[in-house]
Amino acid sequence: TLLRIEEEYIERVCNDIIKFKPDLVITEKGVSDLAQHFLIKHNISVLRRLRKTDNNRVARCTGATIVNRTDEISENDIGKGCGLFEVRKIGDEYFSFIEQCKEPKACSIVLRGSSKDTLNEIERNLMDAMNVTRNVVLDARLLPGGGATEMAISRALTEGSKQIEGATQWPFHAVGVAMEVIPRTLAQNCG
Repeated sequence: TLLRIEEEYIERVCNDIIKFKPDLVITEKGVSDLAQHFLIKHNISVLRRLRKTDNNRVARCTGATIVNRTDEISENDIGKGCGLFEVRKIGDEYFSFIEQCKEPKACSIVLRGSSKDTLNEIERNLMDAMNVTRNVVLDARLLPGGGATEMAISRALTEGSKQIEGATQWPFHAVGVAMEVIPRTLAQNCG
């Protein structure tokens, strides 16, 4: 009887989902074989054990609301913002794709490399590039690289020190000369 009670509970939980006729159910938890059976009978695919961050991204893309209990689901919680879900094999691994989103607010990037070291380097470079892009979008103030900023400061301090008389000019001139160390070091390392 305990087994029957569990089956009835799982069926009730699945029916809470099935009544909304979704094509895909995504959960951060596991899904029992019996629950998968009930959902598959109604042509509902299930993605389980998704990371919370990934689940939030999918919700943003699809327009769905993450709910904690199936009896709390309303029609407004159902994401209807994407047109295609499919599983594709890339290399030796399978990946789930949610595509053709009306207003995509997130995405995934699949990186591939010849070795783990290469892949890690590609990932670091991509993260740097994305952070630079984010920073430029949020605050569009930029400085040139390669020591150009330091040279401009050096020149301004050195030229400015010439306008000052006596010993007061020495700190300005010294800092101006010191600022040239960074561009000089960069030039030596690049050559």
